[in-house]
Amino acid sequence: MCLVALGLQQHPACPLVLVANRDELHARPTAAAGVDPDLPDLYGGRDLVQGGGWLMVSRRGRLAAVTNVRVQPLGASHPRSRGALVRDFVSGASDVDAFLDAVAPVAGEHGPFNLVLWDGQAMEYAGNHPRFARHPVAPGLHAVSNGPFDAPWPKSNFASRALASWMKNGLPADARNADISPLLMALADDTPAHDADLPDTGVGPELERRLSPPFVRDPVYGTRCSSIVLVQAHGIRFVERRFGADGAVLGTSDAWIEVGSS
Repeated sequence: MCLVALGLQQHPACPLVLVANRDELHARPTAAAGVDPDLPDLYGGRDLVQGGGWLMVSRRGRLAAVTNVRVQPLGASHPRSRGALVRDFVSGASDVDAFLDAVAPVAGEHGPFNLVLWDGQAMEYAGNHPRFARHPVAPGLHAVSNGPFDAPWPKSNFASRALASWMKNGLPADARNADISPLLMALADDTPAHDADLPDTGVGPELERRLSPPFVRDPVYGTRCSSIVLVQAHGIRFVERRFGADGAVLGTSDAWIEVGSS
């Protein structure tokens, strides 16, 4: 994941609404969003290299999402997978605090991460760069990309505005009836940010510019999928749209996960 925007307790129909884009090497083997073959209570995409995920939910109403943090050297190896944090939390039963208590001693062994966890009652953020830190996520609109949580990066601001506008324009009582096309359109925006608004993460202005829009269009490393997750008490709607190296749509899945069922 390289962009996550969420609305927490901002709409009576959905306590949590989340939109996200995953940016990754197009050649990295990936399973499309679906039921985990080994843990059938889990749903989401899976990384077939290290076995974790970037955005997953469970039938117990749990959710986890992770992004990497853009630090030099890019692509450095670490003994633990960021994606394992997502799968481990969603498949577990401990609350957010207990899970992060266990992560804290080994957080530095994972690649630099931003982690958002929802246990059905509470949401917390945790990151491990430059050192492990965590805090509760207050009700409101939030976004994170490859820098600090709620940093005002252009893509984060754009996604937050699009999400706020969509929720304001009406979300039906049953999320299965929601028109999510405006959100998919916003996540597909590939307009680069103005140079004056670019963050400085040490990769140079040309790469900062290429990575600045919500949708990164690049034949080697770019946006692989867009996701929309609408969490309700009785179920979770999980939409994923997948893209090829040329930016063309490869497929879209739209699933309803009953909460409390197996």
